[in-house]
Amino acid sequence: MPEWLACLELIARGALIVTLTAANVTHIGRGQYRMAFVTGAAISVVWFLNTRRTVTIRRAWLGAMSYGLGAGLGTVLGMWLAR
Repeated sequence: MPEWLACLELIARGALIVTLTAANVTHIGRGQYRMAFVTGAAISVVWFLNTRRTVTIRRAWLGAMSYGLGAGLGTVLGMWLAR
């Protein structure tokens, strides 16, 4: 992969993570449990896929979905505990 393309990919990934995090914080602040769950899960799926080299390719999607589900549940649980 050319260096400029790798840099563009890093910019896109960074922007995506920060956008999802900002949206997640906003949903949490507004008490929007469903959207907080969705954005919390999405953050973790993107993060997990960014680091997928630590797992086998065959199990990457299962691991990403499992981790994302846990993050979404953790987001809602954290909101409930903090209220």
